[in-house]
Amino acid sequence: MNDIERRPNRLPWPPMLYVSAIALAVLANLAYELPWFASPLSEMLFAVGWLLVAAVVAIDFSAMRTLARARTTILPHRGADHLVTGGPFSFSRNPIYLANTLLMIGVGLISGIVWFILFAIVAAFITQKLAIEREERHLEQRFGKRYRDYRKKVRRWI
Repeated sequence: MNDIERRPNRLPWPPMLYVSAIALAVLANLAYELPWFASPLSEMLFAVGWLLVAAVVAIDFSAMRTLARARTTILPHRGADHLVTGGPFSFSRNPIYLANTLLMIGVGLISGIVWFILFAIVAAFITQKLAIEREERHLEQRFGKRYRDYRKKVRRWI
């Protein structure tokens, strides 16, 4: 069994990347505040931000519960014991990473800090390169045709 088959990564990249992106967004805003929308658009975006945060809670809770029921790991640097295709994994192959990205966007809309939205996109791109693509290779090696069939039906993000 090779290393990628045993586990997709040595480090838990996604939480490290999103925490870093949040810190960078705060620091960037302290260094240079970008302009935000005026009222009434800012109030609408504020409400949309809270709706996104509520969606994040629902997606994360559902994804974690689905993984726990399948008795497989939630940790992104550990090998998968089972292929999970139900719950939120039926509309996104990466619902937790999607939720992390939506959380940053939601916080940006609530706070009016554009940096959160910009760094959310950067974090999602880097997560795809450092974690998702390796996880996909890991899952294909572990589950073969079952994973390839799942990948054909369900998109990577949404």
